[in-house]
Amino acid sequence: MHRSIAIASGLLAVASGQLVGTQQTETHPSMTWQQCTAKGSCTTKNGKVVIDANWRWLHAKTGYTNCYTGNEWNSTLCKDNKSCASNCALDGADYKGTYGITASGNSLQLKFVTKGEFSTNIGSRTYMMKDDTTYEMYKLAPNLEFTFDVDLSNLPCGLNGALYFVSMDADGGLKKYSANKAGAKYGTGYCDAQCPRDLKFINGEGNVENWQASSNDANAGVGGHGSCCAEMDIWEANSVSTAYTPHSCSTVEQTRCDGDKCGGTYSADRYAGLCDPDGCDFNSYRMGDTSFYGKGKTVDTSKKFTVVTQFVGTGDSMEIKRFYVQGGKVIPNSESKIDGVPGNSLTTKFCDAQKKVFGDMYTFKDKGGMANMAKALTAGMVLVMSLWDDHYSNMLWLDSSYPTDKDASIPGIARGECDTGSGVPADVESASAGASVTYSNIKYGPLNTTFG
Repeated sequence: MHRSIAIASGLLAVASGQLVGTQQTETHPSMTWQQCTAKGSCTTKNGKVVIDANWRWLHAKTGYTNCYTGNEWNSTLCKDNKSCASNCALDGADYKGTYGITASGNSLQLKFVTKGEFSTNIGSRTYMMKDDTTYEMYKLAPNLEFTFDVDLSNLPCGLNGALYFVSMDADGGLKKYSANKAGAKYGTGYCDAQCPRDLKFINGEGNVENWQASSNDANAGVGGHGSCCAEMDIWEANSVSTAYTPHSCSTVEQTRCDGDKCGGTYSADRYAGLCDPDGCDFNSYRMGDTSFYGKGKTVDTSKKFTVVTQFVGTGDSMEIKRFYVQGGKVIPNSESKIDGVPGNSLTTKFCDAQKKVFGDMYTFKDKGGMANMAKALTAGMVLVMSLWDDHYSNMLWLDSSYPTDKDASIPGIARGECDTGSGVPADVESASAGASVTYSNIKYGPLNTTFG
């Protein structure tokens, strides 16, 4: 599911542009990670973190006039997509003060609600950088693994601490799109398998034309274009439920789409686009083991733990395996307890069986399945670390029973123990403003080199 995130409002109204402003210097927080070649043999890499362009203050290229306020565009500065790009500039970020983002050593903490001097910010989406102008590109297949530690002990129902990979351009589209003057330095170029249409700028142009303000999110809307690419959800989770989910696309790289033909969360026909919006997921609770993940359970979410994801083999035969490490103990992923769907990892065979038993749409296979996912992983993908709440379905698809009009006893409907009335963004933002997630100790390398 896409991260539909409520964003800052007020004087620092959230928006994004492709020109660069000069009101705030852009200084990327530093964050280290490790590349391993053998068990116990890892080299520290000095990375940086950048916040997505969609969160940034967008204003007239001269002066302070907002190009976007609340969930509406300035009709003088942004008459159409091209004029908006030439009239508006996005500025640097105060990471801690405005967005609640703090990097220290090998860790990154994202706070949910941050009340700044001029704004209240909700959630964030950040990317790992190789240097100040380039995203780090992780090649994850074949036979490679990605490991990180996470503390989500104070992420309740309705929140999603998501760590995942998308097939963005390494420079944020700077070379490909001449109108894009900001590039990866300012967090441009986002895409995912929902072909998101809430992005303010796509391919260096505004997304103003046919913009419709959200009916339940004072800071967001949907434009006439979307931005599609392959997505590997390593980690979507709160303290109650977690899922890992590959999303294939018929084309791997970032591609702009038009209107409802985009498909995904934002379109009238969810399955109309280039990409698979549902994915093939492994959620332990949904697969019948309700005692595996959560506070006081086998993987105890009241404490920090390690998440290991392995990409074994390639092509349609690729297997995506999961391990956890906590208290010095390696914990294999839970086994499926659903009749007719055996296994504890994601394979083509598992996905075939799961989709059949659950009766779900199988667009994952239609869009190339594991073979196309392996292509994207082999080509290199950008690491995204985010925290969000859900204005479309209250995160019930992750941590409750969903769809809500179906009996929770039907296989595949129960995904977590949260109440079906939970997760309403206004409620979560009020009751859980102090929520946060911390990602740390990222490691990447050949199989069985990053943990033990």
